[in-house]
Amino acid sequence: MTVDLRSDTVAHPTEAMKAAMMAAPLGDDVLGDDPTVQRLEARCAELSGKEAALFVPSGTMANLLALRVGTEPGDEVLLHESAHPQHYESGGSAHVAGVMLSTLGGERGLLEPDAVEAKVRPVAPHFAPTRMLWVEDTANRGGGKVHELERLDALSAVARKHGLRTHLDGARQWHAAVASGVPIARRAQGYDTLSMCFSKGLGCPAGSILCGPHADMARARRFRKMLGGAMRQAGMLAGAALYALDHHIERLADDHAHARQLAMGLMMAGFKVEAPETNIVHVDVPEAAAFVARLEGHGVRCFAIGPDRLRLVLHLGVDDDDVDTVLQAFERAQSTVP
Repeated sequence: MTVDLRSDTVAHPTEAMKAAMMAAPLGDDVLGDDPTVQRLEARCAELSGKEAALFVPSGTMANLLALRVGTEPGDEVLLHESAHPQHYESGGSAHVAGVMLSTLGGERGLLEPDAVEAKVRPVAPHFAPTRMLWVEDTANRGGGKVHELERLDALSAVARKHGLRTHLDGARQWHAAVASGVPIARRAQGYDTLSMCFSKGLGCPAGSILCGPHADMARARRFRKMLGGAMRQAGMLAGAALYALDHHIERLADDHAHARQLAMGLMMAGFKVEAPETNIVHVDVPEAAAFVARLEGHGVRCFAIGPDRLRLVLHLGVDDDDVDTVLQAFERAQSTVP
């Protein structure tokens, strides 16, 4: 049996979630009459404190739509150098939205308000106009780092001061809310749009939500159609998401606890580990790619995210026994280092 820690997207729908999908009332969402999608969108709008929401197939599409409705081609977007559009969206920000990504540093994926303010370009015909501030919470490549509320507020305040649009890329915002104890609506309060992914941590087979003002969501609906993201009987997927909102949010604390359990075990075994805040564990090993191959030989799958660093992601498919299995695999893989 293999313990798969490559991502929380590898978790499968539970039997109860599958039953909810099969029982979901259906319509045709392209024609605007799928009742389960409508229910999900209304619920997520309320959950996020926004006027409206739009159900889309993926987090990447939600992010592209946020860029497309919040900017014009030739605009500049400020974001952390480790942010998702910079690494994992296949250049869609340039191809679809026509924007320039301007990156900033910061520890564990966190932006510094003063650095953001210094990066805003003056208005002049020579420059791409700085139009949007992009914040990723939790920070994936930062090891699931949660932005403290004061930082989120300070960043959005800088953006408002300079007339910038704001997007909160909350693919794992569920984790941020559970770990911080701060409701999503409050965390996203200063942001024009918010995206959240149902397949990261919640066990859904697909689907993300984009939340924001009515006018933005109306435009996003048109762009979703343009990108081929409109779906027919999407209520089956929306049914999974509704089930997850009812049953899989609070249990994310279990994933966080498993991450801490795994991190502590690895540290006791002599590995250098970045203390996790949510469900992502970063551990340093020599020659990470080779170490990954040895781990797989001992029944554990994960990714190398650098020459000497692994990423392990806990999810609803992992229990206490699996954590013990992973710790044993690390000890065996370490003992066979050439």
